[in-house]
Amino acid sequence: MAVTNENGSASVNGHAPDRSFLTASVPQLVKQLTLDEKITLLAGKNFWETAEVPRLGIPSVKVTDGPNGARGAQFGKQTSATALPNATCLAATFSAPLAASAGHLLAAESKARGAVCLLAPTVNIQRSPLGGRAFESFSEDPTLSGLMAASYINGLQAEGVSATIKHFIGNDQEHERNGSNSIIAPRPLREVYLRPFQIAERLARPDAYMTSYNRLNGTHASENSWLQQELLRKEWGFDGLIMSDWYGTYSVSDSINAGLDLEMPGPAMWRALPLVKHSIAAHKIDPRTIDKRVTEVLNWMQKYTKLNPEVVYAPKGPEKVRDSAEERASDAKLLREIGSQGAVLLKNEGILPIKSGKVAVIGPNVKTPVVTGGGSAKLRPLWAVTPWEGLEGNKPAGVELSYAFGCHGAKFVKLLDSEFTAADGKHGFDLKFFVRGEDGELATTPALVDRWDVSELLLGEFQVRMGGPAVWVAEMSATFRPQHSGEYEFGTTLTGSGKVYVDDEVVVDASRDQQPGTAFFYAGIAEKRGTFKAEKGKTYTVRLVHDSRRPPDSEMLSQPIQISGMRLGAQPLISDDDAIAQAVAAAKAADKVVIVAGLNSDWESESYDRPDLSLPYRTDEMITAVADANPNTVVVLQAGSAVGMPWLDKVAGVVFAWYGGNETGNAIADVVYGSVNPSGRLPLSLPARKVDIAANLNFKSARTDIHYEEGIWVGYKHFNARGIAPLFPFGHGLSYTTWEYSGLEVTPPSGEPSPDKWKLEARVTVTNTGKVAGSHSVHFYTAPPAETTTSLLHPEHALQAFVKLDDVQPGESRVASVVLDKYAVSHWDERWDTWRVEQGTWAVRIGVDAQTMDGRAEFEVAHDIEWRGL
Repeated sequence: MAVTNENGSASVNGHAPDRSFLTASVPQLVKQLTLDEKITLLAGKNFWETAEVPRLGIPSVKVTDGPNGARGAQFGKQTSATALPNATCLAATFSAPLAASAGHLLAAESKARGAVCLLAPTVNIQRSPLGGRAFESFSEDPTLSGLMAASYINGLQAEGVSATIKHFIGNDQEHERNGSNSIIAPRPLREVYLRPFQIAERLARPDAYMTSYNRLNGTHASENSWLQQELLRKEWGFDGLIMSDWYGTYSVSDSINAGLDLEMPGPAMWRALPLVKHSIAAHKIDPRTIDKRVTEVLNWMQKYTKLNPEVVYAPKGPEKVRDSAEERASDAKLLREIGSQGAVLLKNEGILPIKSGKVAVIGPNVKTPVVTGGGSAKLRPLWAVTPWEGLEGNKPAGVELSYAFGCHGAKFVKLLDSEFTAADGKHGFDLKFFVRGEDGELATTPALVDRWDVSELLLGEFQVRMGGPAVWVAEMSATFRPQHSGEYEFGTTLTGSGKVYVDDEVVVDASRDQQPGTAFFYAGIAEKRGTFKAEKGKTYTVRLVHDSRRPPDSEMLSQPIQISGMRLGAQPLISDDDAIAQAVAAAKAADKVVIVAGLNSDWESESYDRPDLSLPYRTDEMITAVADANPNTVVVLQAGSAVGMPWLDKVAGVVFAWYGGNETGNAIADVVYGSVNPSGRLPLSLPARKVDIAANLNFKSARTDIHYEEGIWVGYKHFNARGIAPLFPFGHGLSYTTWEYSGLEVTPPSGEPSPDKWKLEARVTVTNTGKVAGSHSVHFYTAPPAETTTSLLHPEHALQAFVKLDDVQPGESRVASVVLDKYAVSHWDERWDTWRVEQGTWAVRIGVDAQTMDGRAEFEVAHDIEWRGL
């Protein structure tokens, strides 16, 4: 039993924990370890913790997902956590200080979960906005991605929590990600996909890297010695930990010899004692290599144990929630600031900000807490402000709001709400788990009885509590007291088979005719639905009975890992025809309309990519009908990446709000009502059509290969080079004031040919020429010498630096300045296998957006410069 001593240190059974690891010599520890202990340290102990060696005082340390919040150890009964705005929203702020502040907050959240390592940030390039994890990544631009990641990592690691920069490298889509082969030529590999990691390594030194699931040019990243040893450790000088993505290890000797220090999660699949010892005996692994891997693991563990003894040596118990009034107020202020500064005003024909009038608020996302995307980034928000709550709670005195649903936008039927309770009338749902014996008979006594308040569960931790993998039946039950009479729609998705009962009537049969779905990391079936006619005032018992076995006729594909889950939803049956008609009527009765629509964690998620740019179901039709009824319409979009806007010409305004985390509704209200002057700018190009995306013809795995044939022409570089007009260009973002640039100039670069001494300063005067104060990010691009004088074709201009000016008053002028170095003028030379700077007349330009440049300040590069490393 763990207790706490008077001095506050944890103890076990009355004995203080062994803290000798804090001062131990790692080389001496390696000498004292047995071979079995060494091998044990090369894989996780469980899903989230490293292995321990109590004999030598080596503790286990805990890691946690993810990029926009520290979820903690549970996927099912998750600890409530602070949900930050997603990465594209953070990047849209173009504010390095805000990224650092996000890192500071995430460190505090990680420690509250008992973790000293956050599995973040994600810096894969948004090669296509359709990528399932695009919302986790910062941008299509490698420099923006790298600079934001560096600030994020510096903020995180300054508080003593290890960053784990990921996914290294080429996991830019989800399709067949475990076996796909990202075929990337040396120049785009270096200039586009490795560059964010390189910038972050140079400026922030992340202490851990996570290898990607896929292959890179024929070899899995976790087995790729060039990637891990030659590039990362030797060329870049990295001296931290390299871990696999979860179940992203595919070999014994190959991964160990290539440099992969830690197989995650545990218990070991590939690094089980017999397999590794057999490989050593067969001379496939040199014992000295085992020592190297163990040394890297112990160095990393010791560093973060020393920085966080109060976390590592704390008694094991429930994860903590940072929910004091002071913490809540501080966190909410930061999240609201990131959300409002990241929101991008795409279009405004005089309708925003709204200060008065009757306003119809319409849309499927209005009263739904859409805080982030899905997969590893998904978490249980400690609180969530919906758009309706934000708009209602912050409205000016002259604004009167009304509401209409609009149409369906969610992929699944809504999770059970307040109409459903546990059998005793309390909040939540009852859970029972019955184990099926080897004879196939189901036990009559449940192996586990529990309760939870969210009717969607990944069941891993429940299986652990039942004693491990087994064939079982789970029952989720609730008492249903309908608030009105009429048809209710029930829906379920699960990983086995099952049925939904209302009283004893089967309403949904998910035991046959199953089709593959996307829930539970692609392990769930496509949702099955059914209806039931309920009467107000009556009480019903609703049950989802879930057998872990799939039916014989199931078309579900086997997964690389066993995932079990079940989800039960219910909602009044609403016809989209009726909902759209009601939305049109509401729009006609209002002076102005605010539509809140977009995607959510079921549409944008790890494990699968989006098929196209469309908004869900009939959303585009609904927006068009509302705008036809009342052209004074603003559309607020919630999404992590680009969506199509076929109704764009019909509406008066568009705000791209991304996924805003806990404070979503307040951040939206700040922009809509004008208490915050929008300053967000697009960190990615919004294409008008799917076919305009550079990777469109080579996005999915084609017989395991993904050909990155677009080369360096990704995002705005592709649109500019080919003369294609995007819907909105990279860097676009309107304001409630106007901005003017003047006096762009550069200091002449040093005449030194040394790459590390080559630097210049660029500066420009920025004036607020409007009537309201605002913040503004200034984007510095470099333009190469004329095409006729260079040996290669280069992008006509590329973002190299940015700085944000905060709270600039009307009529005020400020100077924005940045220092540019060798990165701003270098390209990867495939013939010479080196970074190279070409001679000639270069220029610095200011980007109004990626297609519109303002000013030109030229400078000369008088020497050919070559370099490698950082």
